[in-house]
Amino acid sequence: MKKNQYLIPFMLVTSLFFLWGLANILNSALIAQFQPVFSISRAEALLVETAFYLGYFTIAVPAGLFMEKYTYKKGIILGLILYAVGALLFIPAAKLLTFSFFLLALYVIASGLAFLETAANPYVTILGPKENATQRLNFAQSFNGVALVVGPYLAGLLIFAGNEGDLASIEEKTRAANAVVLPYAIITIAVLVVAILIWRTSMPEPDKGDKLKFDPAIFKYRHLILAVIAQLLYVGAQAGIWGITIDFVVEELPGVSKEVASGSFLVAGTFLFVVGRFLGTWLLSYIKDNTLLGIFSLLAVVACLIGILGDGRIAVYAILSVNFFMSIMFPTIFALGVKDLGRHTKLGSSFIIMAIVGGAILPPVMGLLSEQGSIQTSFWLPVVSFLFVAYYGFRGYRIAS
Repeated sequence: MKKNQYLIPFMLVTSLFFLWGLANILNSALIAQFQPVFSISRAEALLVETAFYLGYFTIAVPAGLFMEKYTYKKGIILGLILYAVGALLFIPAAKLLTFSFFLLALYVIASGLAFLETAANPYVTILGPKENATQRLNFAQSFNGVALVVGPYLAGLLIFAGNEGDLASIEEKTRAANAVVLPYAIITIAVLVVAILIWRTSMPEPDKGDKLKFDPAIFKYRHLILAVIAQLLYVGAQAGIWGITIDFVVEELPGVSKEVASGSFLVAGTFLFVVGRFLGTWLLSYIKDNTLLGIFSLLAVVACLIGILGDGRIAVYAILSVNFFMSIMFPTIFALGVKDLGRHTKLGSSFIIMAIVGGAILPPVMGLLSEQGSIQTSFWLPVVSFLFVAYYGFRGYRIAS
C-alpha cells in the first residue's frame, strides 16, 4: 500500500465540509438582499431558512437509506449533483425575478447537503490510521468554520456591493437579484469539479453498520427526547440569529451598509463561532461536557439580553458574541443525546439530526416578532431556546435508570 494512498480522498472529503458551510452562511446575505428586491417583509425573507432546513429534514433519512442500499461514494456524488443543480437554478430564478423559485433552489441545495453531511463524517474516520480518526475529523470540520468566515466576506464583495438602497425600479431590482448569480455560478463549477474528482478517485467504503430500523422502544430514553427538543431549539435559534444579523447591524448602527455588515460584522461573529469551537473543545478536557453546555447556554442568554436591552454597538457586539457560545452546542447535544442508546444509537442519531427542522420553524417566527415590536424583540426567542438548552446541560441530559 502506498503511504499517501488516502491523501487525495481525504482532501476531497474535507472539501465537502467547506462547501456545505458556505451554502449555510450565504443564506444570511440572501435574506438581507431579498427584502428590497422582492419588497417582502423580514419574516417572509426568513423563509429562506425554512426552505433550506426543510431540505435537510425531508431528505436526511432517504439519504441514509440510499447509502445503505448503494454506497457512500454514490451518495456523495448524488449529493453534489443536487447541490450543483440547486445553485444553477439561481440563474433562472434571478431572470424571472421570482422569490418562490429561489426557495425551490435552496431546497434542492439543502437536499444535496443532506447526502454530504450523512457521508462525510464516517468517511473521514476511515481515511487513515484508526488512532488518528478524531484528529482528522476535527481538522476536516475546521474547514466548515473557514467557510463560515469566508462566506460573509464574499457576500459583501459580490452580492451587496453596488446593490443597496431602496431598489425602486425594476432595473435596480433585477440588477440586485442578478448579483447572487455569480457566487452561485462559481459554487456550481466548484461542486461539479469535486463531483468529477470523487467519481474518478478510488475511495474505500465505510462500514455501514446495522441497518436503520424503527423501534418504538426508542421513546423510553428521556435524555434522547429532550436532546431532540434542545437540538431543534438550538438550530432554530442559530439559523434565526445568522439570518437576522445583517439587518440587526444595519438598524442598530445607522450609516453602516449591508456590505460592511456582512463583510465585517457578520464575519467577526462567525469567526467567534470558529474560535469558540476550538476553545470549547480544549475546555472539554477540563470541564464535563454537560456542564460546559449549560454554562455556554446561560452566557448566550446573557448576551441576548444585552442585545435586547442595550443599543448601538453594545447591542451589536453582544449579539455577535452569542456566536462564541453557540459553537459547542450542536455536537455536545448530539453526543449527550445518543449516550448509552446501545442498539438504538443509529435511530437516535437520525432523530437528533432531523431536529434541525428547527431551522425551518424558528427564523420566520423571529421575523414576525421583529415586525410586531422591534428587531431586538425577536431575540427573546433565542433567549427561551438557550434557556432550554441550559436546562438540558444541567439536568435533562441525565440518563434515567
